Amino acid sequence: MADRLLTVAEAGELLGTGERFVRRLIAERRIRYVKLGRPVRIPESAVAEYVEARTVEPVRRVRRRYGKAA
Repeated sequence: MADRLLTVAEAGELLGTGERFVRRLIAERRIRYVKLGRPVRIPESAVAEYVEARTVEPVRRVRRRYGKAA
């Protein structure tokens, strides 16, 4: 089954941003999109891929307490 195609507004809502940010992603070709004549649609999987590619995993560092013992 094909992905659901989102409008720019729906993609912005899904990302938690405005339409302007999504339009900039499209203009810079940083996200996949489908052009249906003049209207532009973004596959739902493209939004998920965008988020996955830019997710930063936390670094777990072991902190030593009070430095080294003498």
